[in-house]
Amino acid sequence: MPNTDALALVDKYYSNYGSRARELKAAGNKILGYLSALGPVEIMTAAGSVPLRLKGNVSEPITKADAHMETIACPFIRNVFDSALKGRYDYLDGMVMPHQCDSTDKTSNVWSHNLGLPYWHFLNVPHLADDPSVGFFTSVLGVFKKSLEKFMGREITDKDLARAVEAYNENRRAMRELYSLRRFVPPLISGVEMTKVLVAAMSLPVDESTSLIKGVIREVQERAAHSGATSSPRVMIIGDQIDNTAIAEIIEGAGAELVMDHLSLGSKIYWPDVDVTADPLAGIAERYLRKVKLPTTFVAGGDTYEENLEARFGHIRDFITEFKVNAAIIFVYKYCDPYGFEVPALKDFIESTGVRVLYLEDEYSTSTLGRVKTRIEAFLEMIE
Repeated sequence: MPNTDALALVDKYYSNYGSRARELKAAGNKILGYLSALGPVEIMTAAGSVPLRLKGNVSEPITKADAHMETIACPFIRNVFDSALKGRYDYLDGMVMPHQCDSTDKTSNVWSHNLGLPYWHFLNVPHLADDPSVGFFTSVLGVFKKSLEKFMGREITDKDLARAVEAYNENRRAMRELYSLRRFVPPLISGVEMTKVLVAAMSLPVDESTSLIKGVIREVQERAAHSGATSSPRVMIIGDQIDNTAIAEIIEGAGAELVMDHLSLGSKIYWPDVDVTADPLAGIAERYLRKVKLPTTFVAGGDTYEENLEARFGHIRDFITEFKVNAAIIFVYKYCDPYGFEVPALKDFIESTGVRVLYLEDEYSTSTLGRVKTRIEAFLEMIE
């Protein structure tokens, strides 16, 4: 891949999301859609399928989903479901729905009935991360593996799983290297560009995704790096699946630098690797249950409240230090209880590091961007 082509290819896959999966489907591959950071992509890839993380369209109103779902369900879930009903993912051979919250759990049968895909699997992910829960989840992944073997018509061997684990670990290492280029003052890659890379990467087979990320690294490294102080606020955004550049455009349009994220399509999935274990499923279960930092998973870290906060959010302090963050924006979708319940403790923890915090709760839609823009701009004006 020529050095000058990577970001152009990112733009293509960002603007035409799923276009590569559609091409692969036409070439005879089976495409499996999945929701959330808990989709076990290693197993799907080991089975010979192409995993595709689903996203909605924030610029398009929901016109079909509300006939089948309550309007108080997660706006992200409703929007993605609406896109699926409109045929955006008509090339899917199946879908994997990991249990993460009530909006995924209670709407799974609605998805399954209305989409009528050849393959459907609901993944029973526990909320605790103790030893019995990891053992239980390992068994759950074993059931999923057998289900995929039947659908794909082939055995998934431990060697298949080990190769997939290594491929995704390499992918994560490459993405972390790209993230490191945001530590510069100013960062070598903008928040808008990074958002596009994250979205494009989750739409590709793992090897193609890794190749694309490495191409972006080569291209971005050719930019001139500066050093010294800057008066621009260095912002970190925290939330779930923010898969559109609109928020990044607002932040950077206000003169700030979006230098880090803690999103479920960003650092939450790219920092933790899968450990190489004798039983690959055990290593995969350990990663998704204990290492992927989601508010729906309770990870106890000690006997006191402060120790538990450190176990849940200590890595965020490390990000703040490493990327020189001095402002944080917590963006939560309406009706998202898991993320909403976490906000008071998370906000207090971040503020204890000396970083100013803005908390926003809004829609998965560009229709409300006016009020979001006003609040972000007012917040950034207060940051020295």
